[in-house]
Amino acid sequence: MADGKNIYQAVSVWNVERRRALLGWLTKFGPFWEDIRKHSEDDVFAYKDSIVTGSAVGEVAFLCSLGLDWRLVSFAPSSWEFSPVPVDWYKSDEERISIDVINYWTFDQIKSGLDEDFQTISSWEDLKQFAYGRYSSISFLPECFEGLQGFPFMLSRSKRILMLLQVLDNMKNCFDRFGKRTDEGHRIHKNYFEGDRAWFSDSSDTEKSRYEKELTFPHPDIKGEELLCPWHGKVRSSPPIRIHFSWPIRADEPLYVVYVGPKLTMR
Repeated sequence: MADGKNIYQAVSVWNVERRRALLGWLTKFGPFWEDIRKHSEDDVFAYKDSIVTGSAVGEVAFLCSLGLDWRLVSFAPSSWEFSPVPVDWYKSDEERISIDVINYWTFDQIKSGLDEDFQTISSWEDLKQFAYGRYSSISFLPECFEGLQGFPFMLSRSKRILMLLQVLDNMKNCFDRFGKRTDEGHRIHKNYFEGDRAWFSDSSDTEKSRYEKELTFPHPDIKGEELLCPWHGKVRSSPPIRIHFSWPIRADEPLYVVYVGPKLTMR
């Protein structure tokens, strides 16, 4: 509820087609927990003496452990009117990770939290500067954000772009001293780079052949060489936005983000 209204009351001011589309999606097609959950049922997450595996608390704690900025929203009145929520992740009998999850339970808290975190981002230029300062493990091509110029700025799109860049930055740091991917790296790969609903994927063979020129970028460090970058992160918008980057991600090579902008392989 917001401003004393439930969802049916809030959408009553919409036209019939828009209202029917939203309520139809909520009641028939989603959101379904199985489609979006990233942590495994075998993971053990606990709040005090209660197991929270399989719950929103466990899911947000897992995402926070990856360095992603996820938070909880609780009902009021309830027994969850406190913040942060301390969660312990028992990765093994010997290893435990403590995670503090930020929690909101009033509308004003939610609005204030969102405004505070993104008050400095109001344009694509702000987004670029924020990304340069935040994701130190990524090598950005100087012109990689130019594709966004002239494209309408929306805060929701910028947030999604930052979430994708955060995953890439985390992935680049998940190697041991021998250059092998760590268990955390394998987990990130499984959760975000595999499956039909993956956040990141390779372009199809048809797209690679048809759009090879669009997917090829000048190498920033080796004069005269080029990088073919069909791997991309996805921002679902209209038109869709893509983040193209070098692949595979290795310990001893830079991770280049070469393009952020409207989808290059539009048919």
